[in-house]
Amino acid sequence: MIERMMTRAMKVGGTAGLLRSAKHIVSVAAARAVSSVVIASALAATACEDSSKKSESEAKKHVAVMATWLAADLQEVRKGLPEGAKHLVKLYEGETLPADDLPAVRAGLERARNKVQDLRIAKSTFFALADPKGLVLRNDRDQDLMAGKGLFGAFPELEQALEKDWVETTGKMKEAASVNDGDAQWIAATPVKVSGEVKGLYVSGWSWSAYAYRLQNGIVSEIRPAPDSKEKMPLVYAFVVVGGEVFRGYETPEINATTIKEQQPLEKIDGDAIFSTRLEITGRAFGLAARRVPSAGKDVAVAVLRSET
Repeated sequence: MIERMMTRAMKVGGTAGLLRSAKHIVSVAAARAVSSVVIASALAATACEDSSKKSESEAKKHVAVMATWLAADLQEVRKGLPEGAKHLVKLYEGETLPADDLPAVRAGLERARNKVQDLRIAKSTFFALADPKGLVLRNDRDQDLMAGKGLFGAFPELEQALEKDWVETTGKMKEAASVNDGDAQWIAATPVKVSGEVKGLYVSGWSWSAYAYRLQNGIVSEIRPAPDSKEKMPLVYAFVVVGGEVFRGYETPEINATTIKEQQPLEKIDGDAIFSTRLEITGRAFGLAARRVPSAGKDVAVAVLRSET
């Protein structure tokens, strides 16, 4: 076609006609190229918009499920810990004090957890026995960093467990952390009583970073496509928001948590409603959703980031 146009232009207008025709052809080709780019860009933008809408919509579903998980996990500890404390009474009935027989304390902690169904399935990252002064005698971890450390300095409210049957709170204890970048914990305590006298405190809880990782694994397991499915697995990251802090799982990029912190989701959540928005992190579109969990504390929420792949 172009050859016919050039030949015709040469016959009609000579060299000048040929040049004019060449310029026209180049102009038309350039216009078509620009048009193709514009159309391609528009299609890409539309696809990206649709993708981010889906991410936001699905993130809202995920965070609703996560909120129910946290509420249920709290109930397991609330129901199970007082029952477990009853099985620790034996540690105080012998001639040797628990503080002088730490292997027996470790065995007692394992026995107490195994005897109570709610504690067997609890998501706690630690169980421990402390004396009435709040000094940890032993926890149930192989590497016991909490032993010999005081609880009341990190969690002042726990001292109330000497007079109440149940106390729970949040705070920061380095030895109970799952990561080393400012991790914090939810913790509960119930008294171990012998003849009505408080002999010790049975405590349990989890680090928020470990719990965020638990939530993330749960959501990933729920939405993972079947092996024979052509559906792509999205990127999903779970978080716990406590006051002005955002706690992430072990494998979650720090910038994701920083971005959520900048959004200040707790200030944007109205009651039980879910706050959601679309945003971009390092050039990738994400849907963000967050929801308060009142049973976990006044300023506690769960959040999730999702991006289609």
